[in-house]
Amino acid sequence: MALNYVWIAFFLIGLVVALCKLVFLQDYEIFKKLVDGIFDSAKGSVMDVALPLTGVMVFFMGLMNIGEKAGAVNFLARLLNPFLKRLFPEVPDKHPAMGQMVMNFSANMLGLDNAATPFGLKAMESLQTLNPRQDTATNAQIMFLVLHTSGLTLLPLSIFAFRAGAESADPTSVFIPCVLGTVATTVASILVTGLWQRLRFDWVLIAWLLSIVGLVAGFMWFISTLPSQASLTEPTFLSRETFSKVFGNLVLFLIVAAFIAGGLWKRVNVFDAFIDGAKQGWEVIVKIIPYLVGMLVAIRVFRESGALDFIIQGISFGLASIGIGSDFVPALPVAIMKPFSGSGARGLMLDVFKSHGPDSFVGQMASTFQGSADTTFYILALYFGSVGIKKVRYAIWAGMIADFLGVIAAIFIAYFFFK
Repeated sequence: MALNYVWIAFFLIGLVVALCKLVFLQDYEIFKKLVDGIFDSAKGSVMDVALPLTGVMVFFMGLMNIGEKAGAVNFLARLLNPFLKRLFPEVPDKHPAMGQMVMNFSANMLGLDNAATPFGLKAMESLQTLNPRQDTATNAQIMFLVLHTSGLTLLPLSIFAFRAGAESADPTSVFIPCVLGTVATTVASILVTGLWQRLRFDWVLIAWLLSIVGLVAGFMWFISTLPSQASLTEPTFLSRETFSKVFGNLVLFLIVAAFIAGGLWKRVNVFDAFIDGAKQGWEVIVKIIPYLVGMLVAIRVFRESGALDFIIQGISFGLASIGIGSDFVPALPVAIMKPFSGSGARGLMLDVFKSHGPDSFVGQMASTFQGSADTTFYILALYFGSVGIKKVRYAIWAGMIADFLGVIAAIFIAYFFFK
């Protein structure tokens, strides 16, 4: 599949739905809404997405260049090589992309999205050097992208913050369900993409997967033993909220310090290495802006036309018709919106908090949906656009199937914890 077809599909579906609303519902404002959405989204793609990313991108690409010259990235690649070479058999042992992917996954797990993006873009660039057809995604690039869209996060700090802002009595009550949901989506990503690529699921790969799940479970258990800040009379580091905030940022700062210290230890000209890497960060930003603008405008047209609302209403009606419990349906728009727009899904979650309350079953379900996956189409445009890939093959289908399985898992998880 080519990005061209996806882009055209969003526009055509939006046009058809808008025409139907004009003719049958006499909605004379629909095309003004679409045009306003186009201008607003085109501006926001640059001003709200690309430009804020620029400084972070420049800094962390410079830092990554120091880490590569100091050998830190290769060390990470060697450490996890038995696991990664089974997920990415096309990538040579100890290739720089291995360590860069580890950095990306680590930043994501700590809830540090701003740091994860530069590491991920650098990894995609390294994988592109192994690509014999520069406009077509390789199996390794698709596996990396689908894993990234699963949004594996151990510290969903933003969800805690939004729940606290909505005056939840226990903002971190969704911690374990959110992590279980994102782990389920990640495992589904590996299985779906792995079966598509006919990977060999030998005992080493299975043992690594079980070990990672075990480590996640141990970390979750530790967090769950900490008291909530709401139950304490004064702030302390050993509360769930404070520990979650401090731990992720502390680890990231230690990584920055370790890369610089490692560069000094290896006698690398640290500042020059940083400048060389930072220049690459700016070049990547320039490359991705057209892809971001194109995809985000198309998604906005799809949303503003009402096409997504019809999909949500159709699914809700279908579930009600076959007698499936509809308790979770008011939260379902969050799950459906998430692959298309992170900000849209966040807005829908806040609407659920406002109408049902953050501590209601629907509020807990919406939080679990929000934490169980990532923005598939945005990530696809960002990462593949950064290296000029236009033919994405089965990447969209694999990502959407994994997202769907993650939504099903999130529903069961929320019922288990909150019903």
